[in-house]
Amino acid sequence: MSEKTKEPSKGESEKEEKEESAEKGRKEPEEREEKEIVEERFYKIPLRQAWISPVKKRAPRAMRVLRGFVRRHMKVEDPVISTDVSERVWRRGIEKPPRSVRVRVVKDKEGIVTVYLAD
Repeated sequence: MSEKTKEPSKGESEKEEKEESAEKGRKEPEEREEKEIVEERFYKIPLRQAWISPVKKRAPRAMRVLRGFVRRHMKVEDPVISTDVSERVWRRGIEKPPRSVRVRVVKDKEGIVTVYLAD
């Protein structure tokens, strides 16, 4: 094969994809977490209060319990809950949320609190 018809290597195609996503205004996952972290805490949040509710209201109540826990412990009005945490609570449907969930709570220099799944 001549050099002109040669296919680009994986490294080159990844660079092109990043450039395209940058043009469209999307951020890479690594770029989102580059905010300056002021405080980071790990919690195992018990969601057993959600199991007191009727079967069809458990997952929404589990989300309210989680949000209330973060508000109480981080002293913030409106925490941002990542989609990973939400998907973890809703994974088994509305009837069977988890009994507890491990999370990483991050407060940045602007005072915004974000809840991520603990790895």
